[in-house]
Amino acid sequence: MTSGSDPLDVVLGGGLPRNAIVLVMGAPGAGKTIVAQQWVFANATPERPALYLSTVSEPLEKVLRYGQTLSFFDPTAVGRSIWYEDLGATLRDDGLRGVLDRVRELIRVRQPAMIVIDSFKAMHPYASRSGGFRPFLHDLAGMLSAFPATSLWVGEYQEEEIQRSPEFAVADAIIALKSVRSGERTSRALQVHKLRGGGFLAGTHSYRLSEDGITVYPRLADPADSRDYELRGERVPSGIQALDDMLEDGYWSGASTLVAGPTGIGKTLMGLHFVFHAVNHGERAIIATMQEHPSQLERTASQFGWSVKADNLTLMYRSPVDLNVDQWVYELLDMIEATGASRVLLDSLADLQVAAPDQMRFREYLYSLLHRSSRHGTSLMMTYELPELFGVSRLSDVAASHLADNVVLLQYRGVTGVMARTLTVLKTRATDHESGVREFQITADGIMLVPAQATE
Repeated sequence: MTSGSDPLDVVLGGGLPRNAIVLVMGAPGAGKTIVAQQWVFANATPERPALYLSTVSEPLEKVLRYGQTLSFFDPTAVGRSIWYEDLGATLRDDGLRGVLDRVRELIRVRQPAMIVIDSFKAMHPYASRSGGFRPFLHDLAGMLSAFPATSLWVGEYQEEEIQRSPEFAVADAIIALKSVRSGERTSRALQVHKLRGGGFLAGTHSYRLSEDGITVYPRLADPADSRDYELRGERVPSGIQALDDMLEDGYWSGASTLVAGPTGIGKTLMGLHFVFHAVNHGERAIIATMQEHPSQLERTASQFGWSVKADNLTLMYRSPVDLNVDQWVYELLDMIEATGASRVLLDSLADLQVAAPDQMRFREYLYSLLHRSSRHGTSLMMTYELPELFGVSRLSDVAASHLADNVVLLQYRGVTGVMARTLTVLKTRATDHESGVREFQITADGIMLVPAQATE
């Protein structure tokens, strides 16, 4: 059955197993109650209703009050297909034995297809009143197994409790919601620890909470795919004629290109040449930037007769300060699919690297993005800032240079007391290229390579 979120269903290998016990764990504020409410509102019907049981962690009135701020909350479903009950008083007065009796009675009366207990862990302190928590757990699990209902147990558990708390052994599925800290950044991550009888996507998956509920971004790590796909045998001009001559008439269609160099050297400008050559020939293109605000980028482009407001150009600007890389990658892939863009400029790879939670995840994002762009026939250009102004010793620490089909290096060099810019094509897959160091200038027409004889 659906979790209420299509991307979460992808992580779960299709959704939640019916007639199973699902445990959703996480610290306060992780979104456990949102997941539970999203699930019941997505599935409950008058014929197959949901029973939502609160205990002593939060008053039922508070659960309902905050639930009404969510876009999927339907007040007309309450008392018709979703029944809320507060077990707090029963738990305080009659302990766990009283809870068993009350749940049994509610099942008999409501005949639910779904049961939520929020919070399950909050019942632990009441175990001494009824002879221990394990007998209660055994009787409750037996009751729920005998009745065809899917149960969601919500609790403020820590990771180490998986090994020692008995409810984790009883659960058919375990979903953990947690916070992950990387430097000064904190992001939310979802992980499936257990799912009986079904496959699921391993690892951690980024998610965000909003009034629309939980939005999960499944970990983007495409496996190697040996199936053949069509590669168009045509060249894609770089937008700079002299560079195309060095590349034997441009890049291959669908290829990825890394443009690396120090600050101010002209990386973004080279990307604009690449993008606007397509735009000016009626093709669609995307600029995915974290470097410059749209107003700044428009000012730069206008100096060379371009405009980022062109109808067939899509500008995807995101601030690197609060960038969720998983969300960003999916938005870009969706944008490529929706627009049919033939070219994409990613400015810059270094900003994306800083926003990634770890280097391994970043390499997975990069590989998957390049792989999907190639299969889609989309030509991708990426800029990457190097720390050295002179004498570059290495390109990057993220394997971008060997993943990319083409690598163009921009550098400074001193010529008779004047700072000059140079360009070198280090790599082009499946083609020959001119490997010399060429000087270039930035003019009113953009990047212009100085004729070779003029620099001799």
